[in-house]
Amino acid sequence: MLHMKLREEVWAMNQQLPKNNLVVWTGGNVSGIDRESGQVVIKPSGVLFDQLTPENLIVVKVEDGEVVEGDLKPSVETPTHLFIYKHRPDVGGIAHTHSPYATSFAALGRPIPAALTPMVHLLGSNVPCTAYVHPGHEETGRAVVEVCEKGYAALAKQHGVFTMGATPTEAVKVAVTVEEAAKTIHLALQLGSIEEIPPEEIERSFAYYKTEYGQHHDK
Repeated sequence: MLHMKLREEVWAMNQQLPKNNLVVWTGGNVSGIDRESGQVVIKPSGVLFDQLTPENLIVVKVEDGEVVEGDLKPSVETPTHLFIYKHRPDVGGIAHTHSPYATSFAALGRPIPAALTPMVHLLGSNVPCTAYVHPGHEETGRAVVEVCEKGYAALAKQHGVFTMGATPTEAVKVAVTVEEAAKTIHLALQLGSIEEIPPEEIERSFAYYKTEYGQHHDK
């Protein structure tokens, strides 16, 4: 079976979506790409998360979505994932959710402001929102790439959240962080107005997090 290590990571990260209250029922998905082969591992369409296994995930070609391995239909969001992979060579994993607090901003067509340090540490920016596009098509991927530029999260207007990372694990980490920030900012807005962190402090914090957070074994 192709890409077993990647299959196991993509399966594990799909399991994290319901565990972190980012999805309900069968909505949402995580994928990962093997850049050497140009093949993507993605959740099958309409399958409950507790019925997923590493083996029943689907492998498709990044260039055209042709199924390489798997008996089920791939996620309807596959064209969106593939467009992002083709236009963001730094991305190795993508998560798509309808997490309620972040998607409430998408419902309004508003970005999630860069008002909390945990979010700017990880993203270095706000979370922008696209114009409305047809869900599940490559137009969604194009809209995400356009508003994200070099960033790692975007809201698809009136639809949901797309997050990216160097790996599927990083993409899900971003999704969890974005939802937490959206919830906290939503609560703060009930109390009054909020201020975004100044751009120079966002830049400093983003750089600091990349070099200082976590264990660095080369030090």
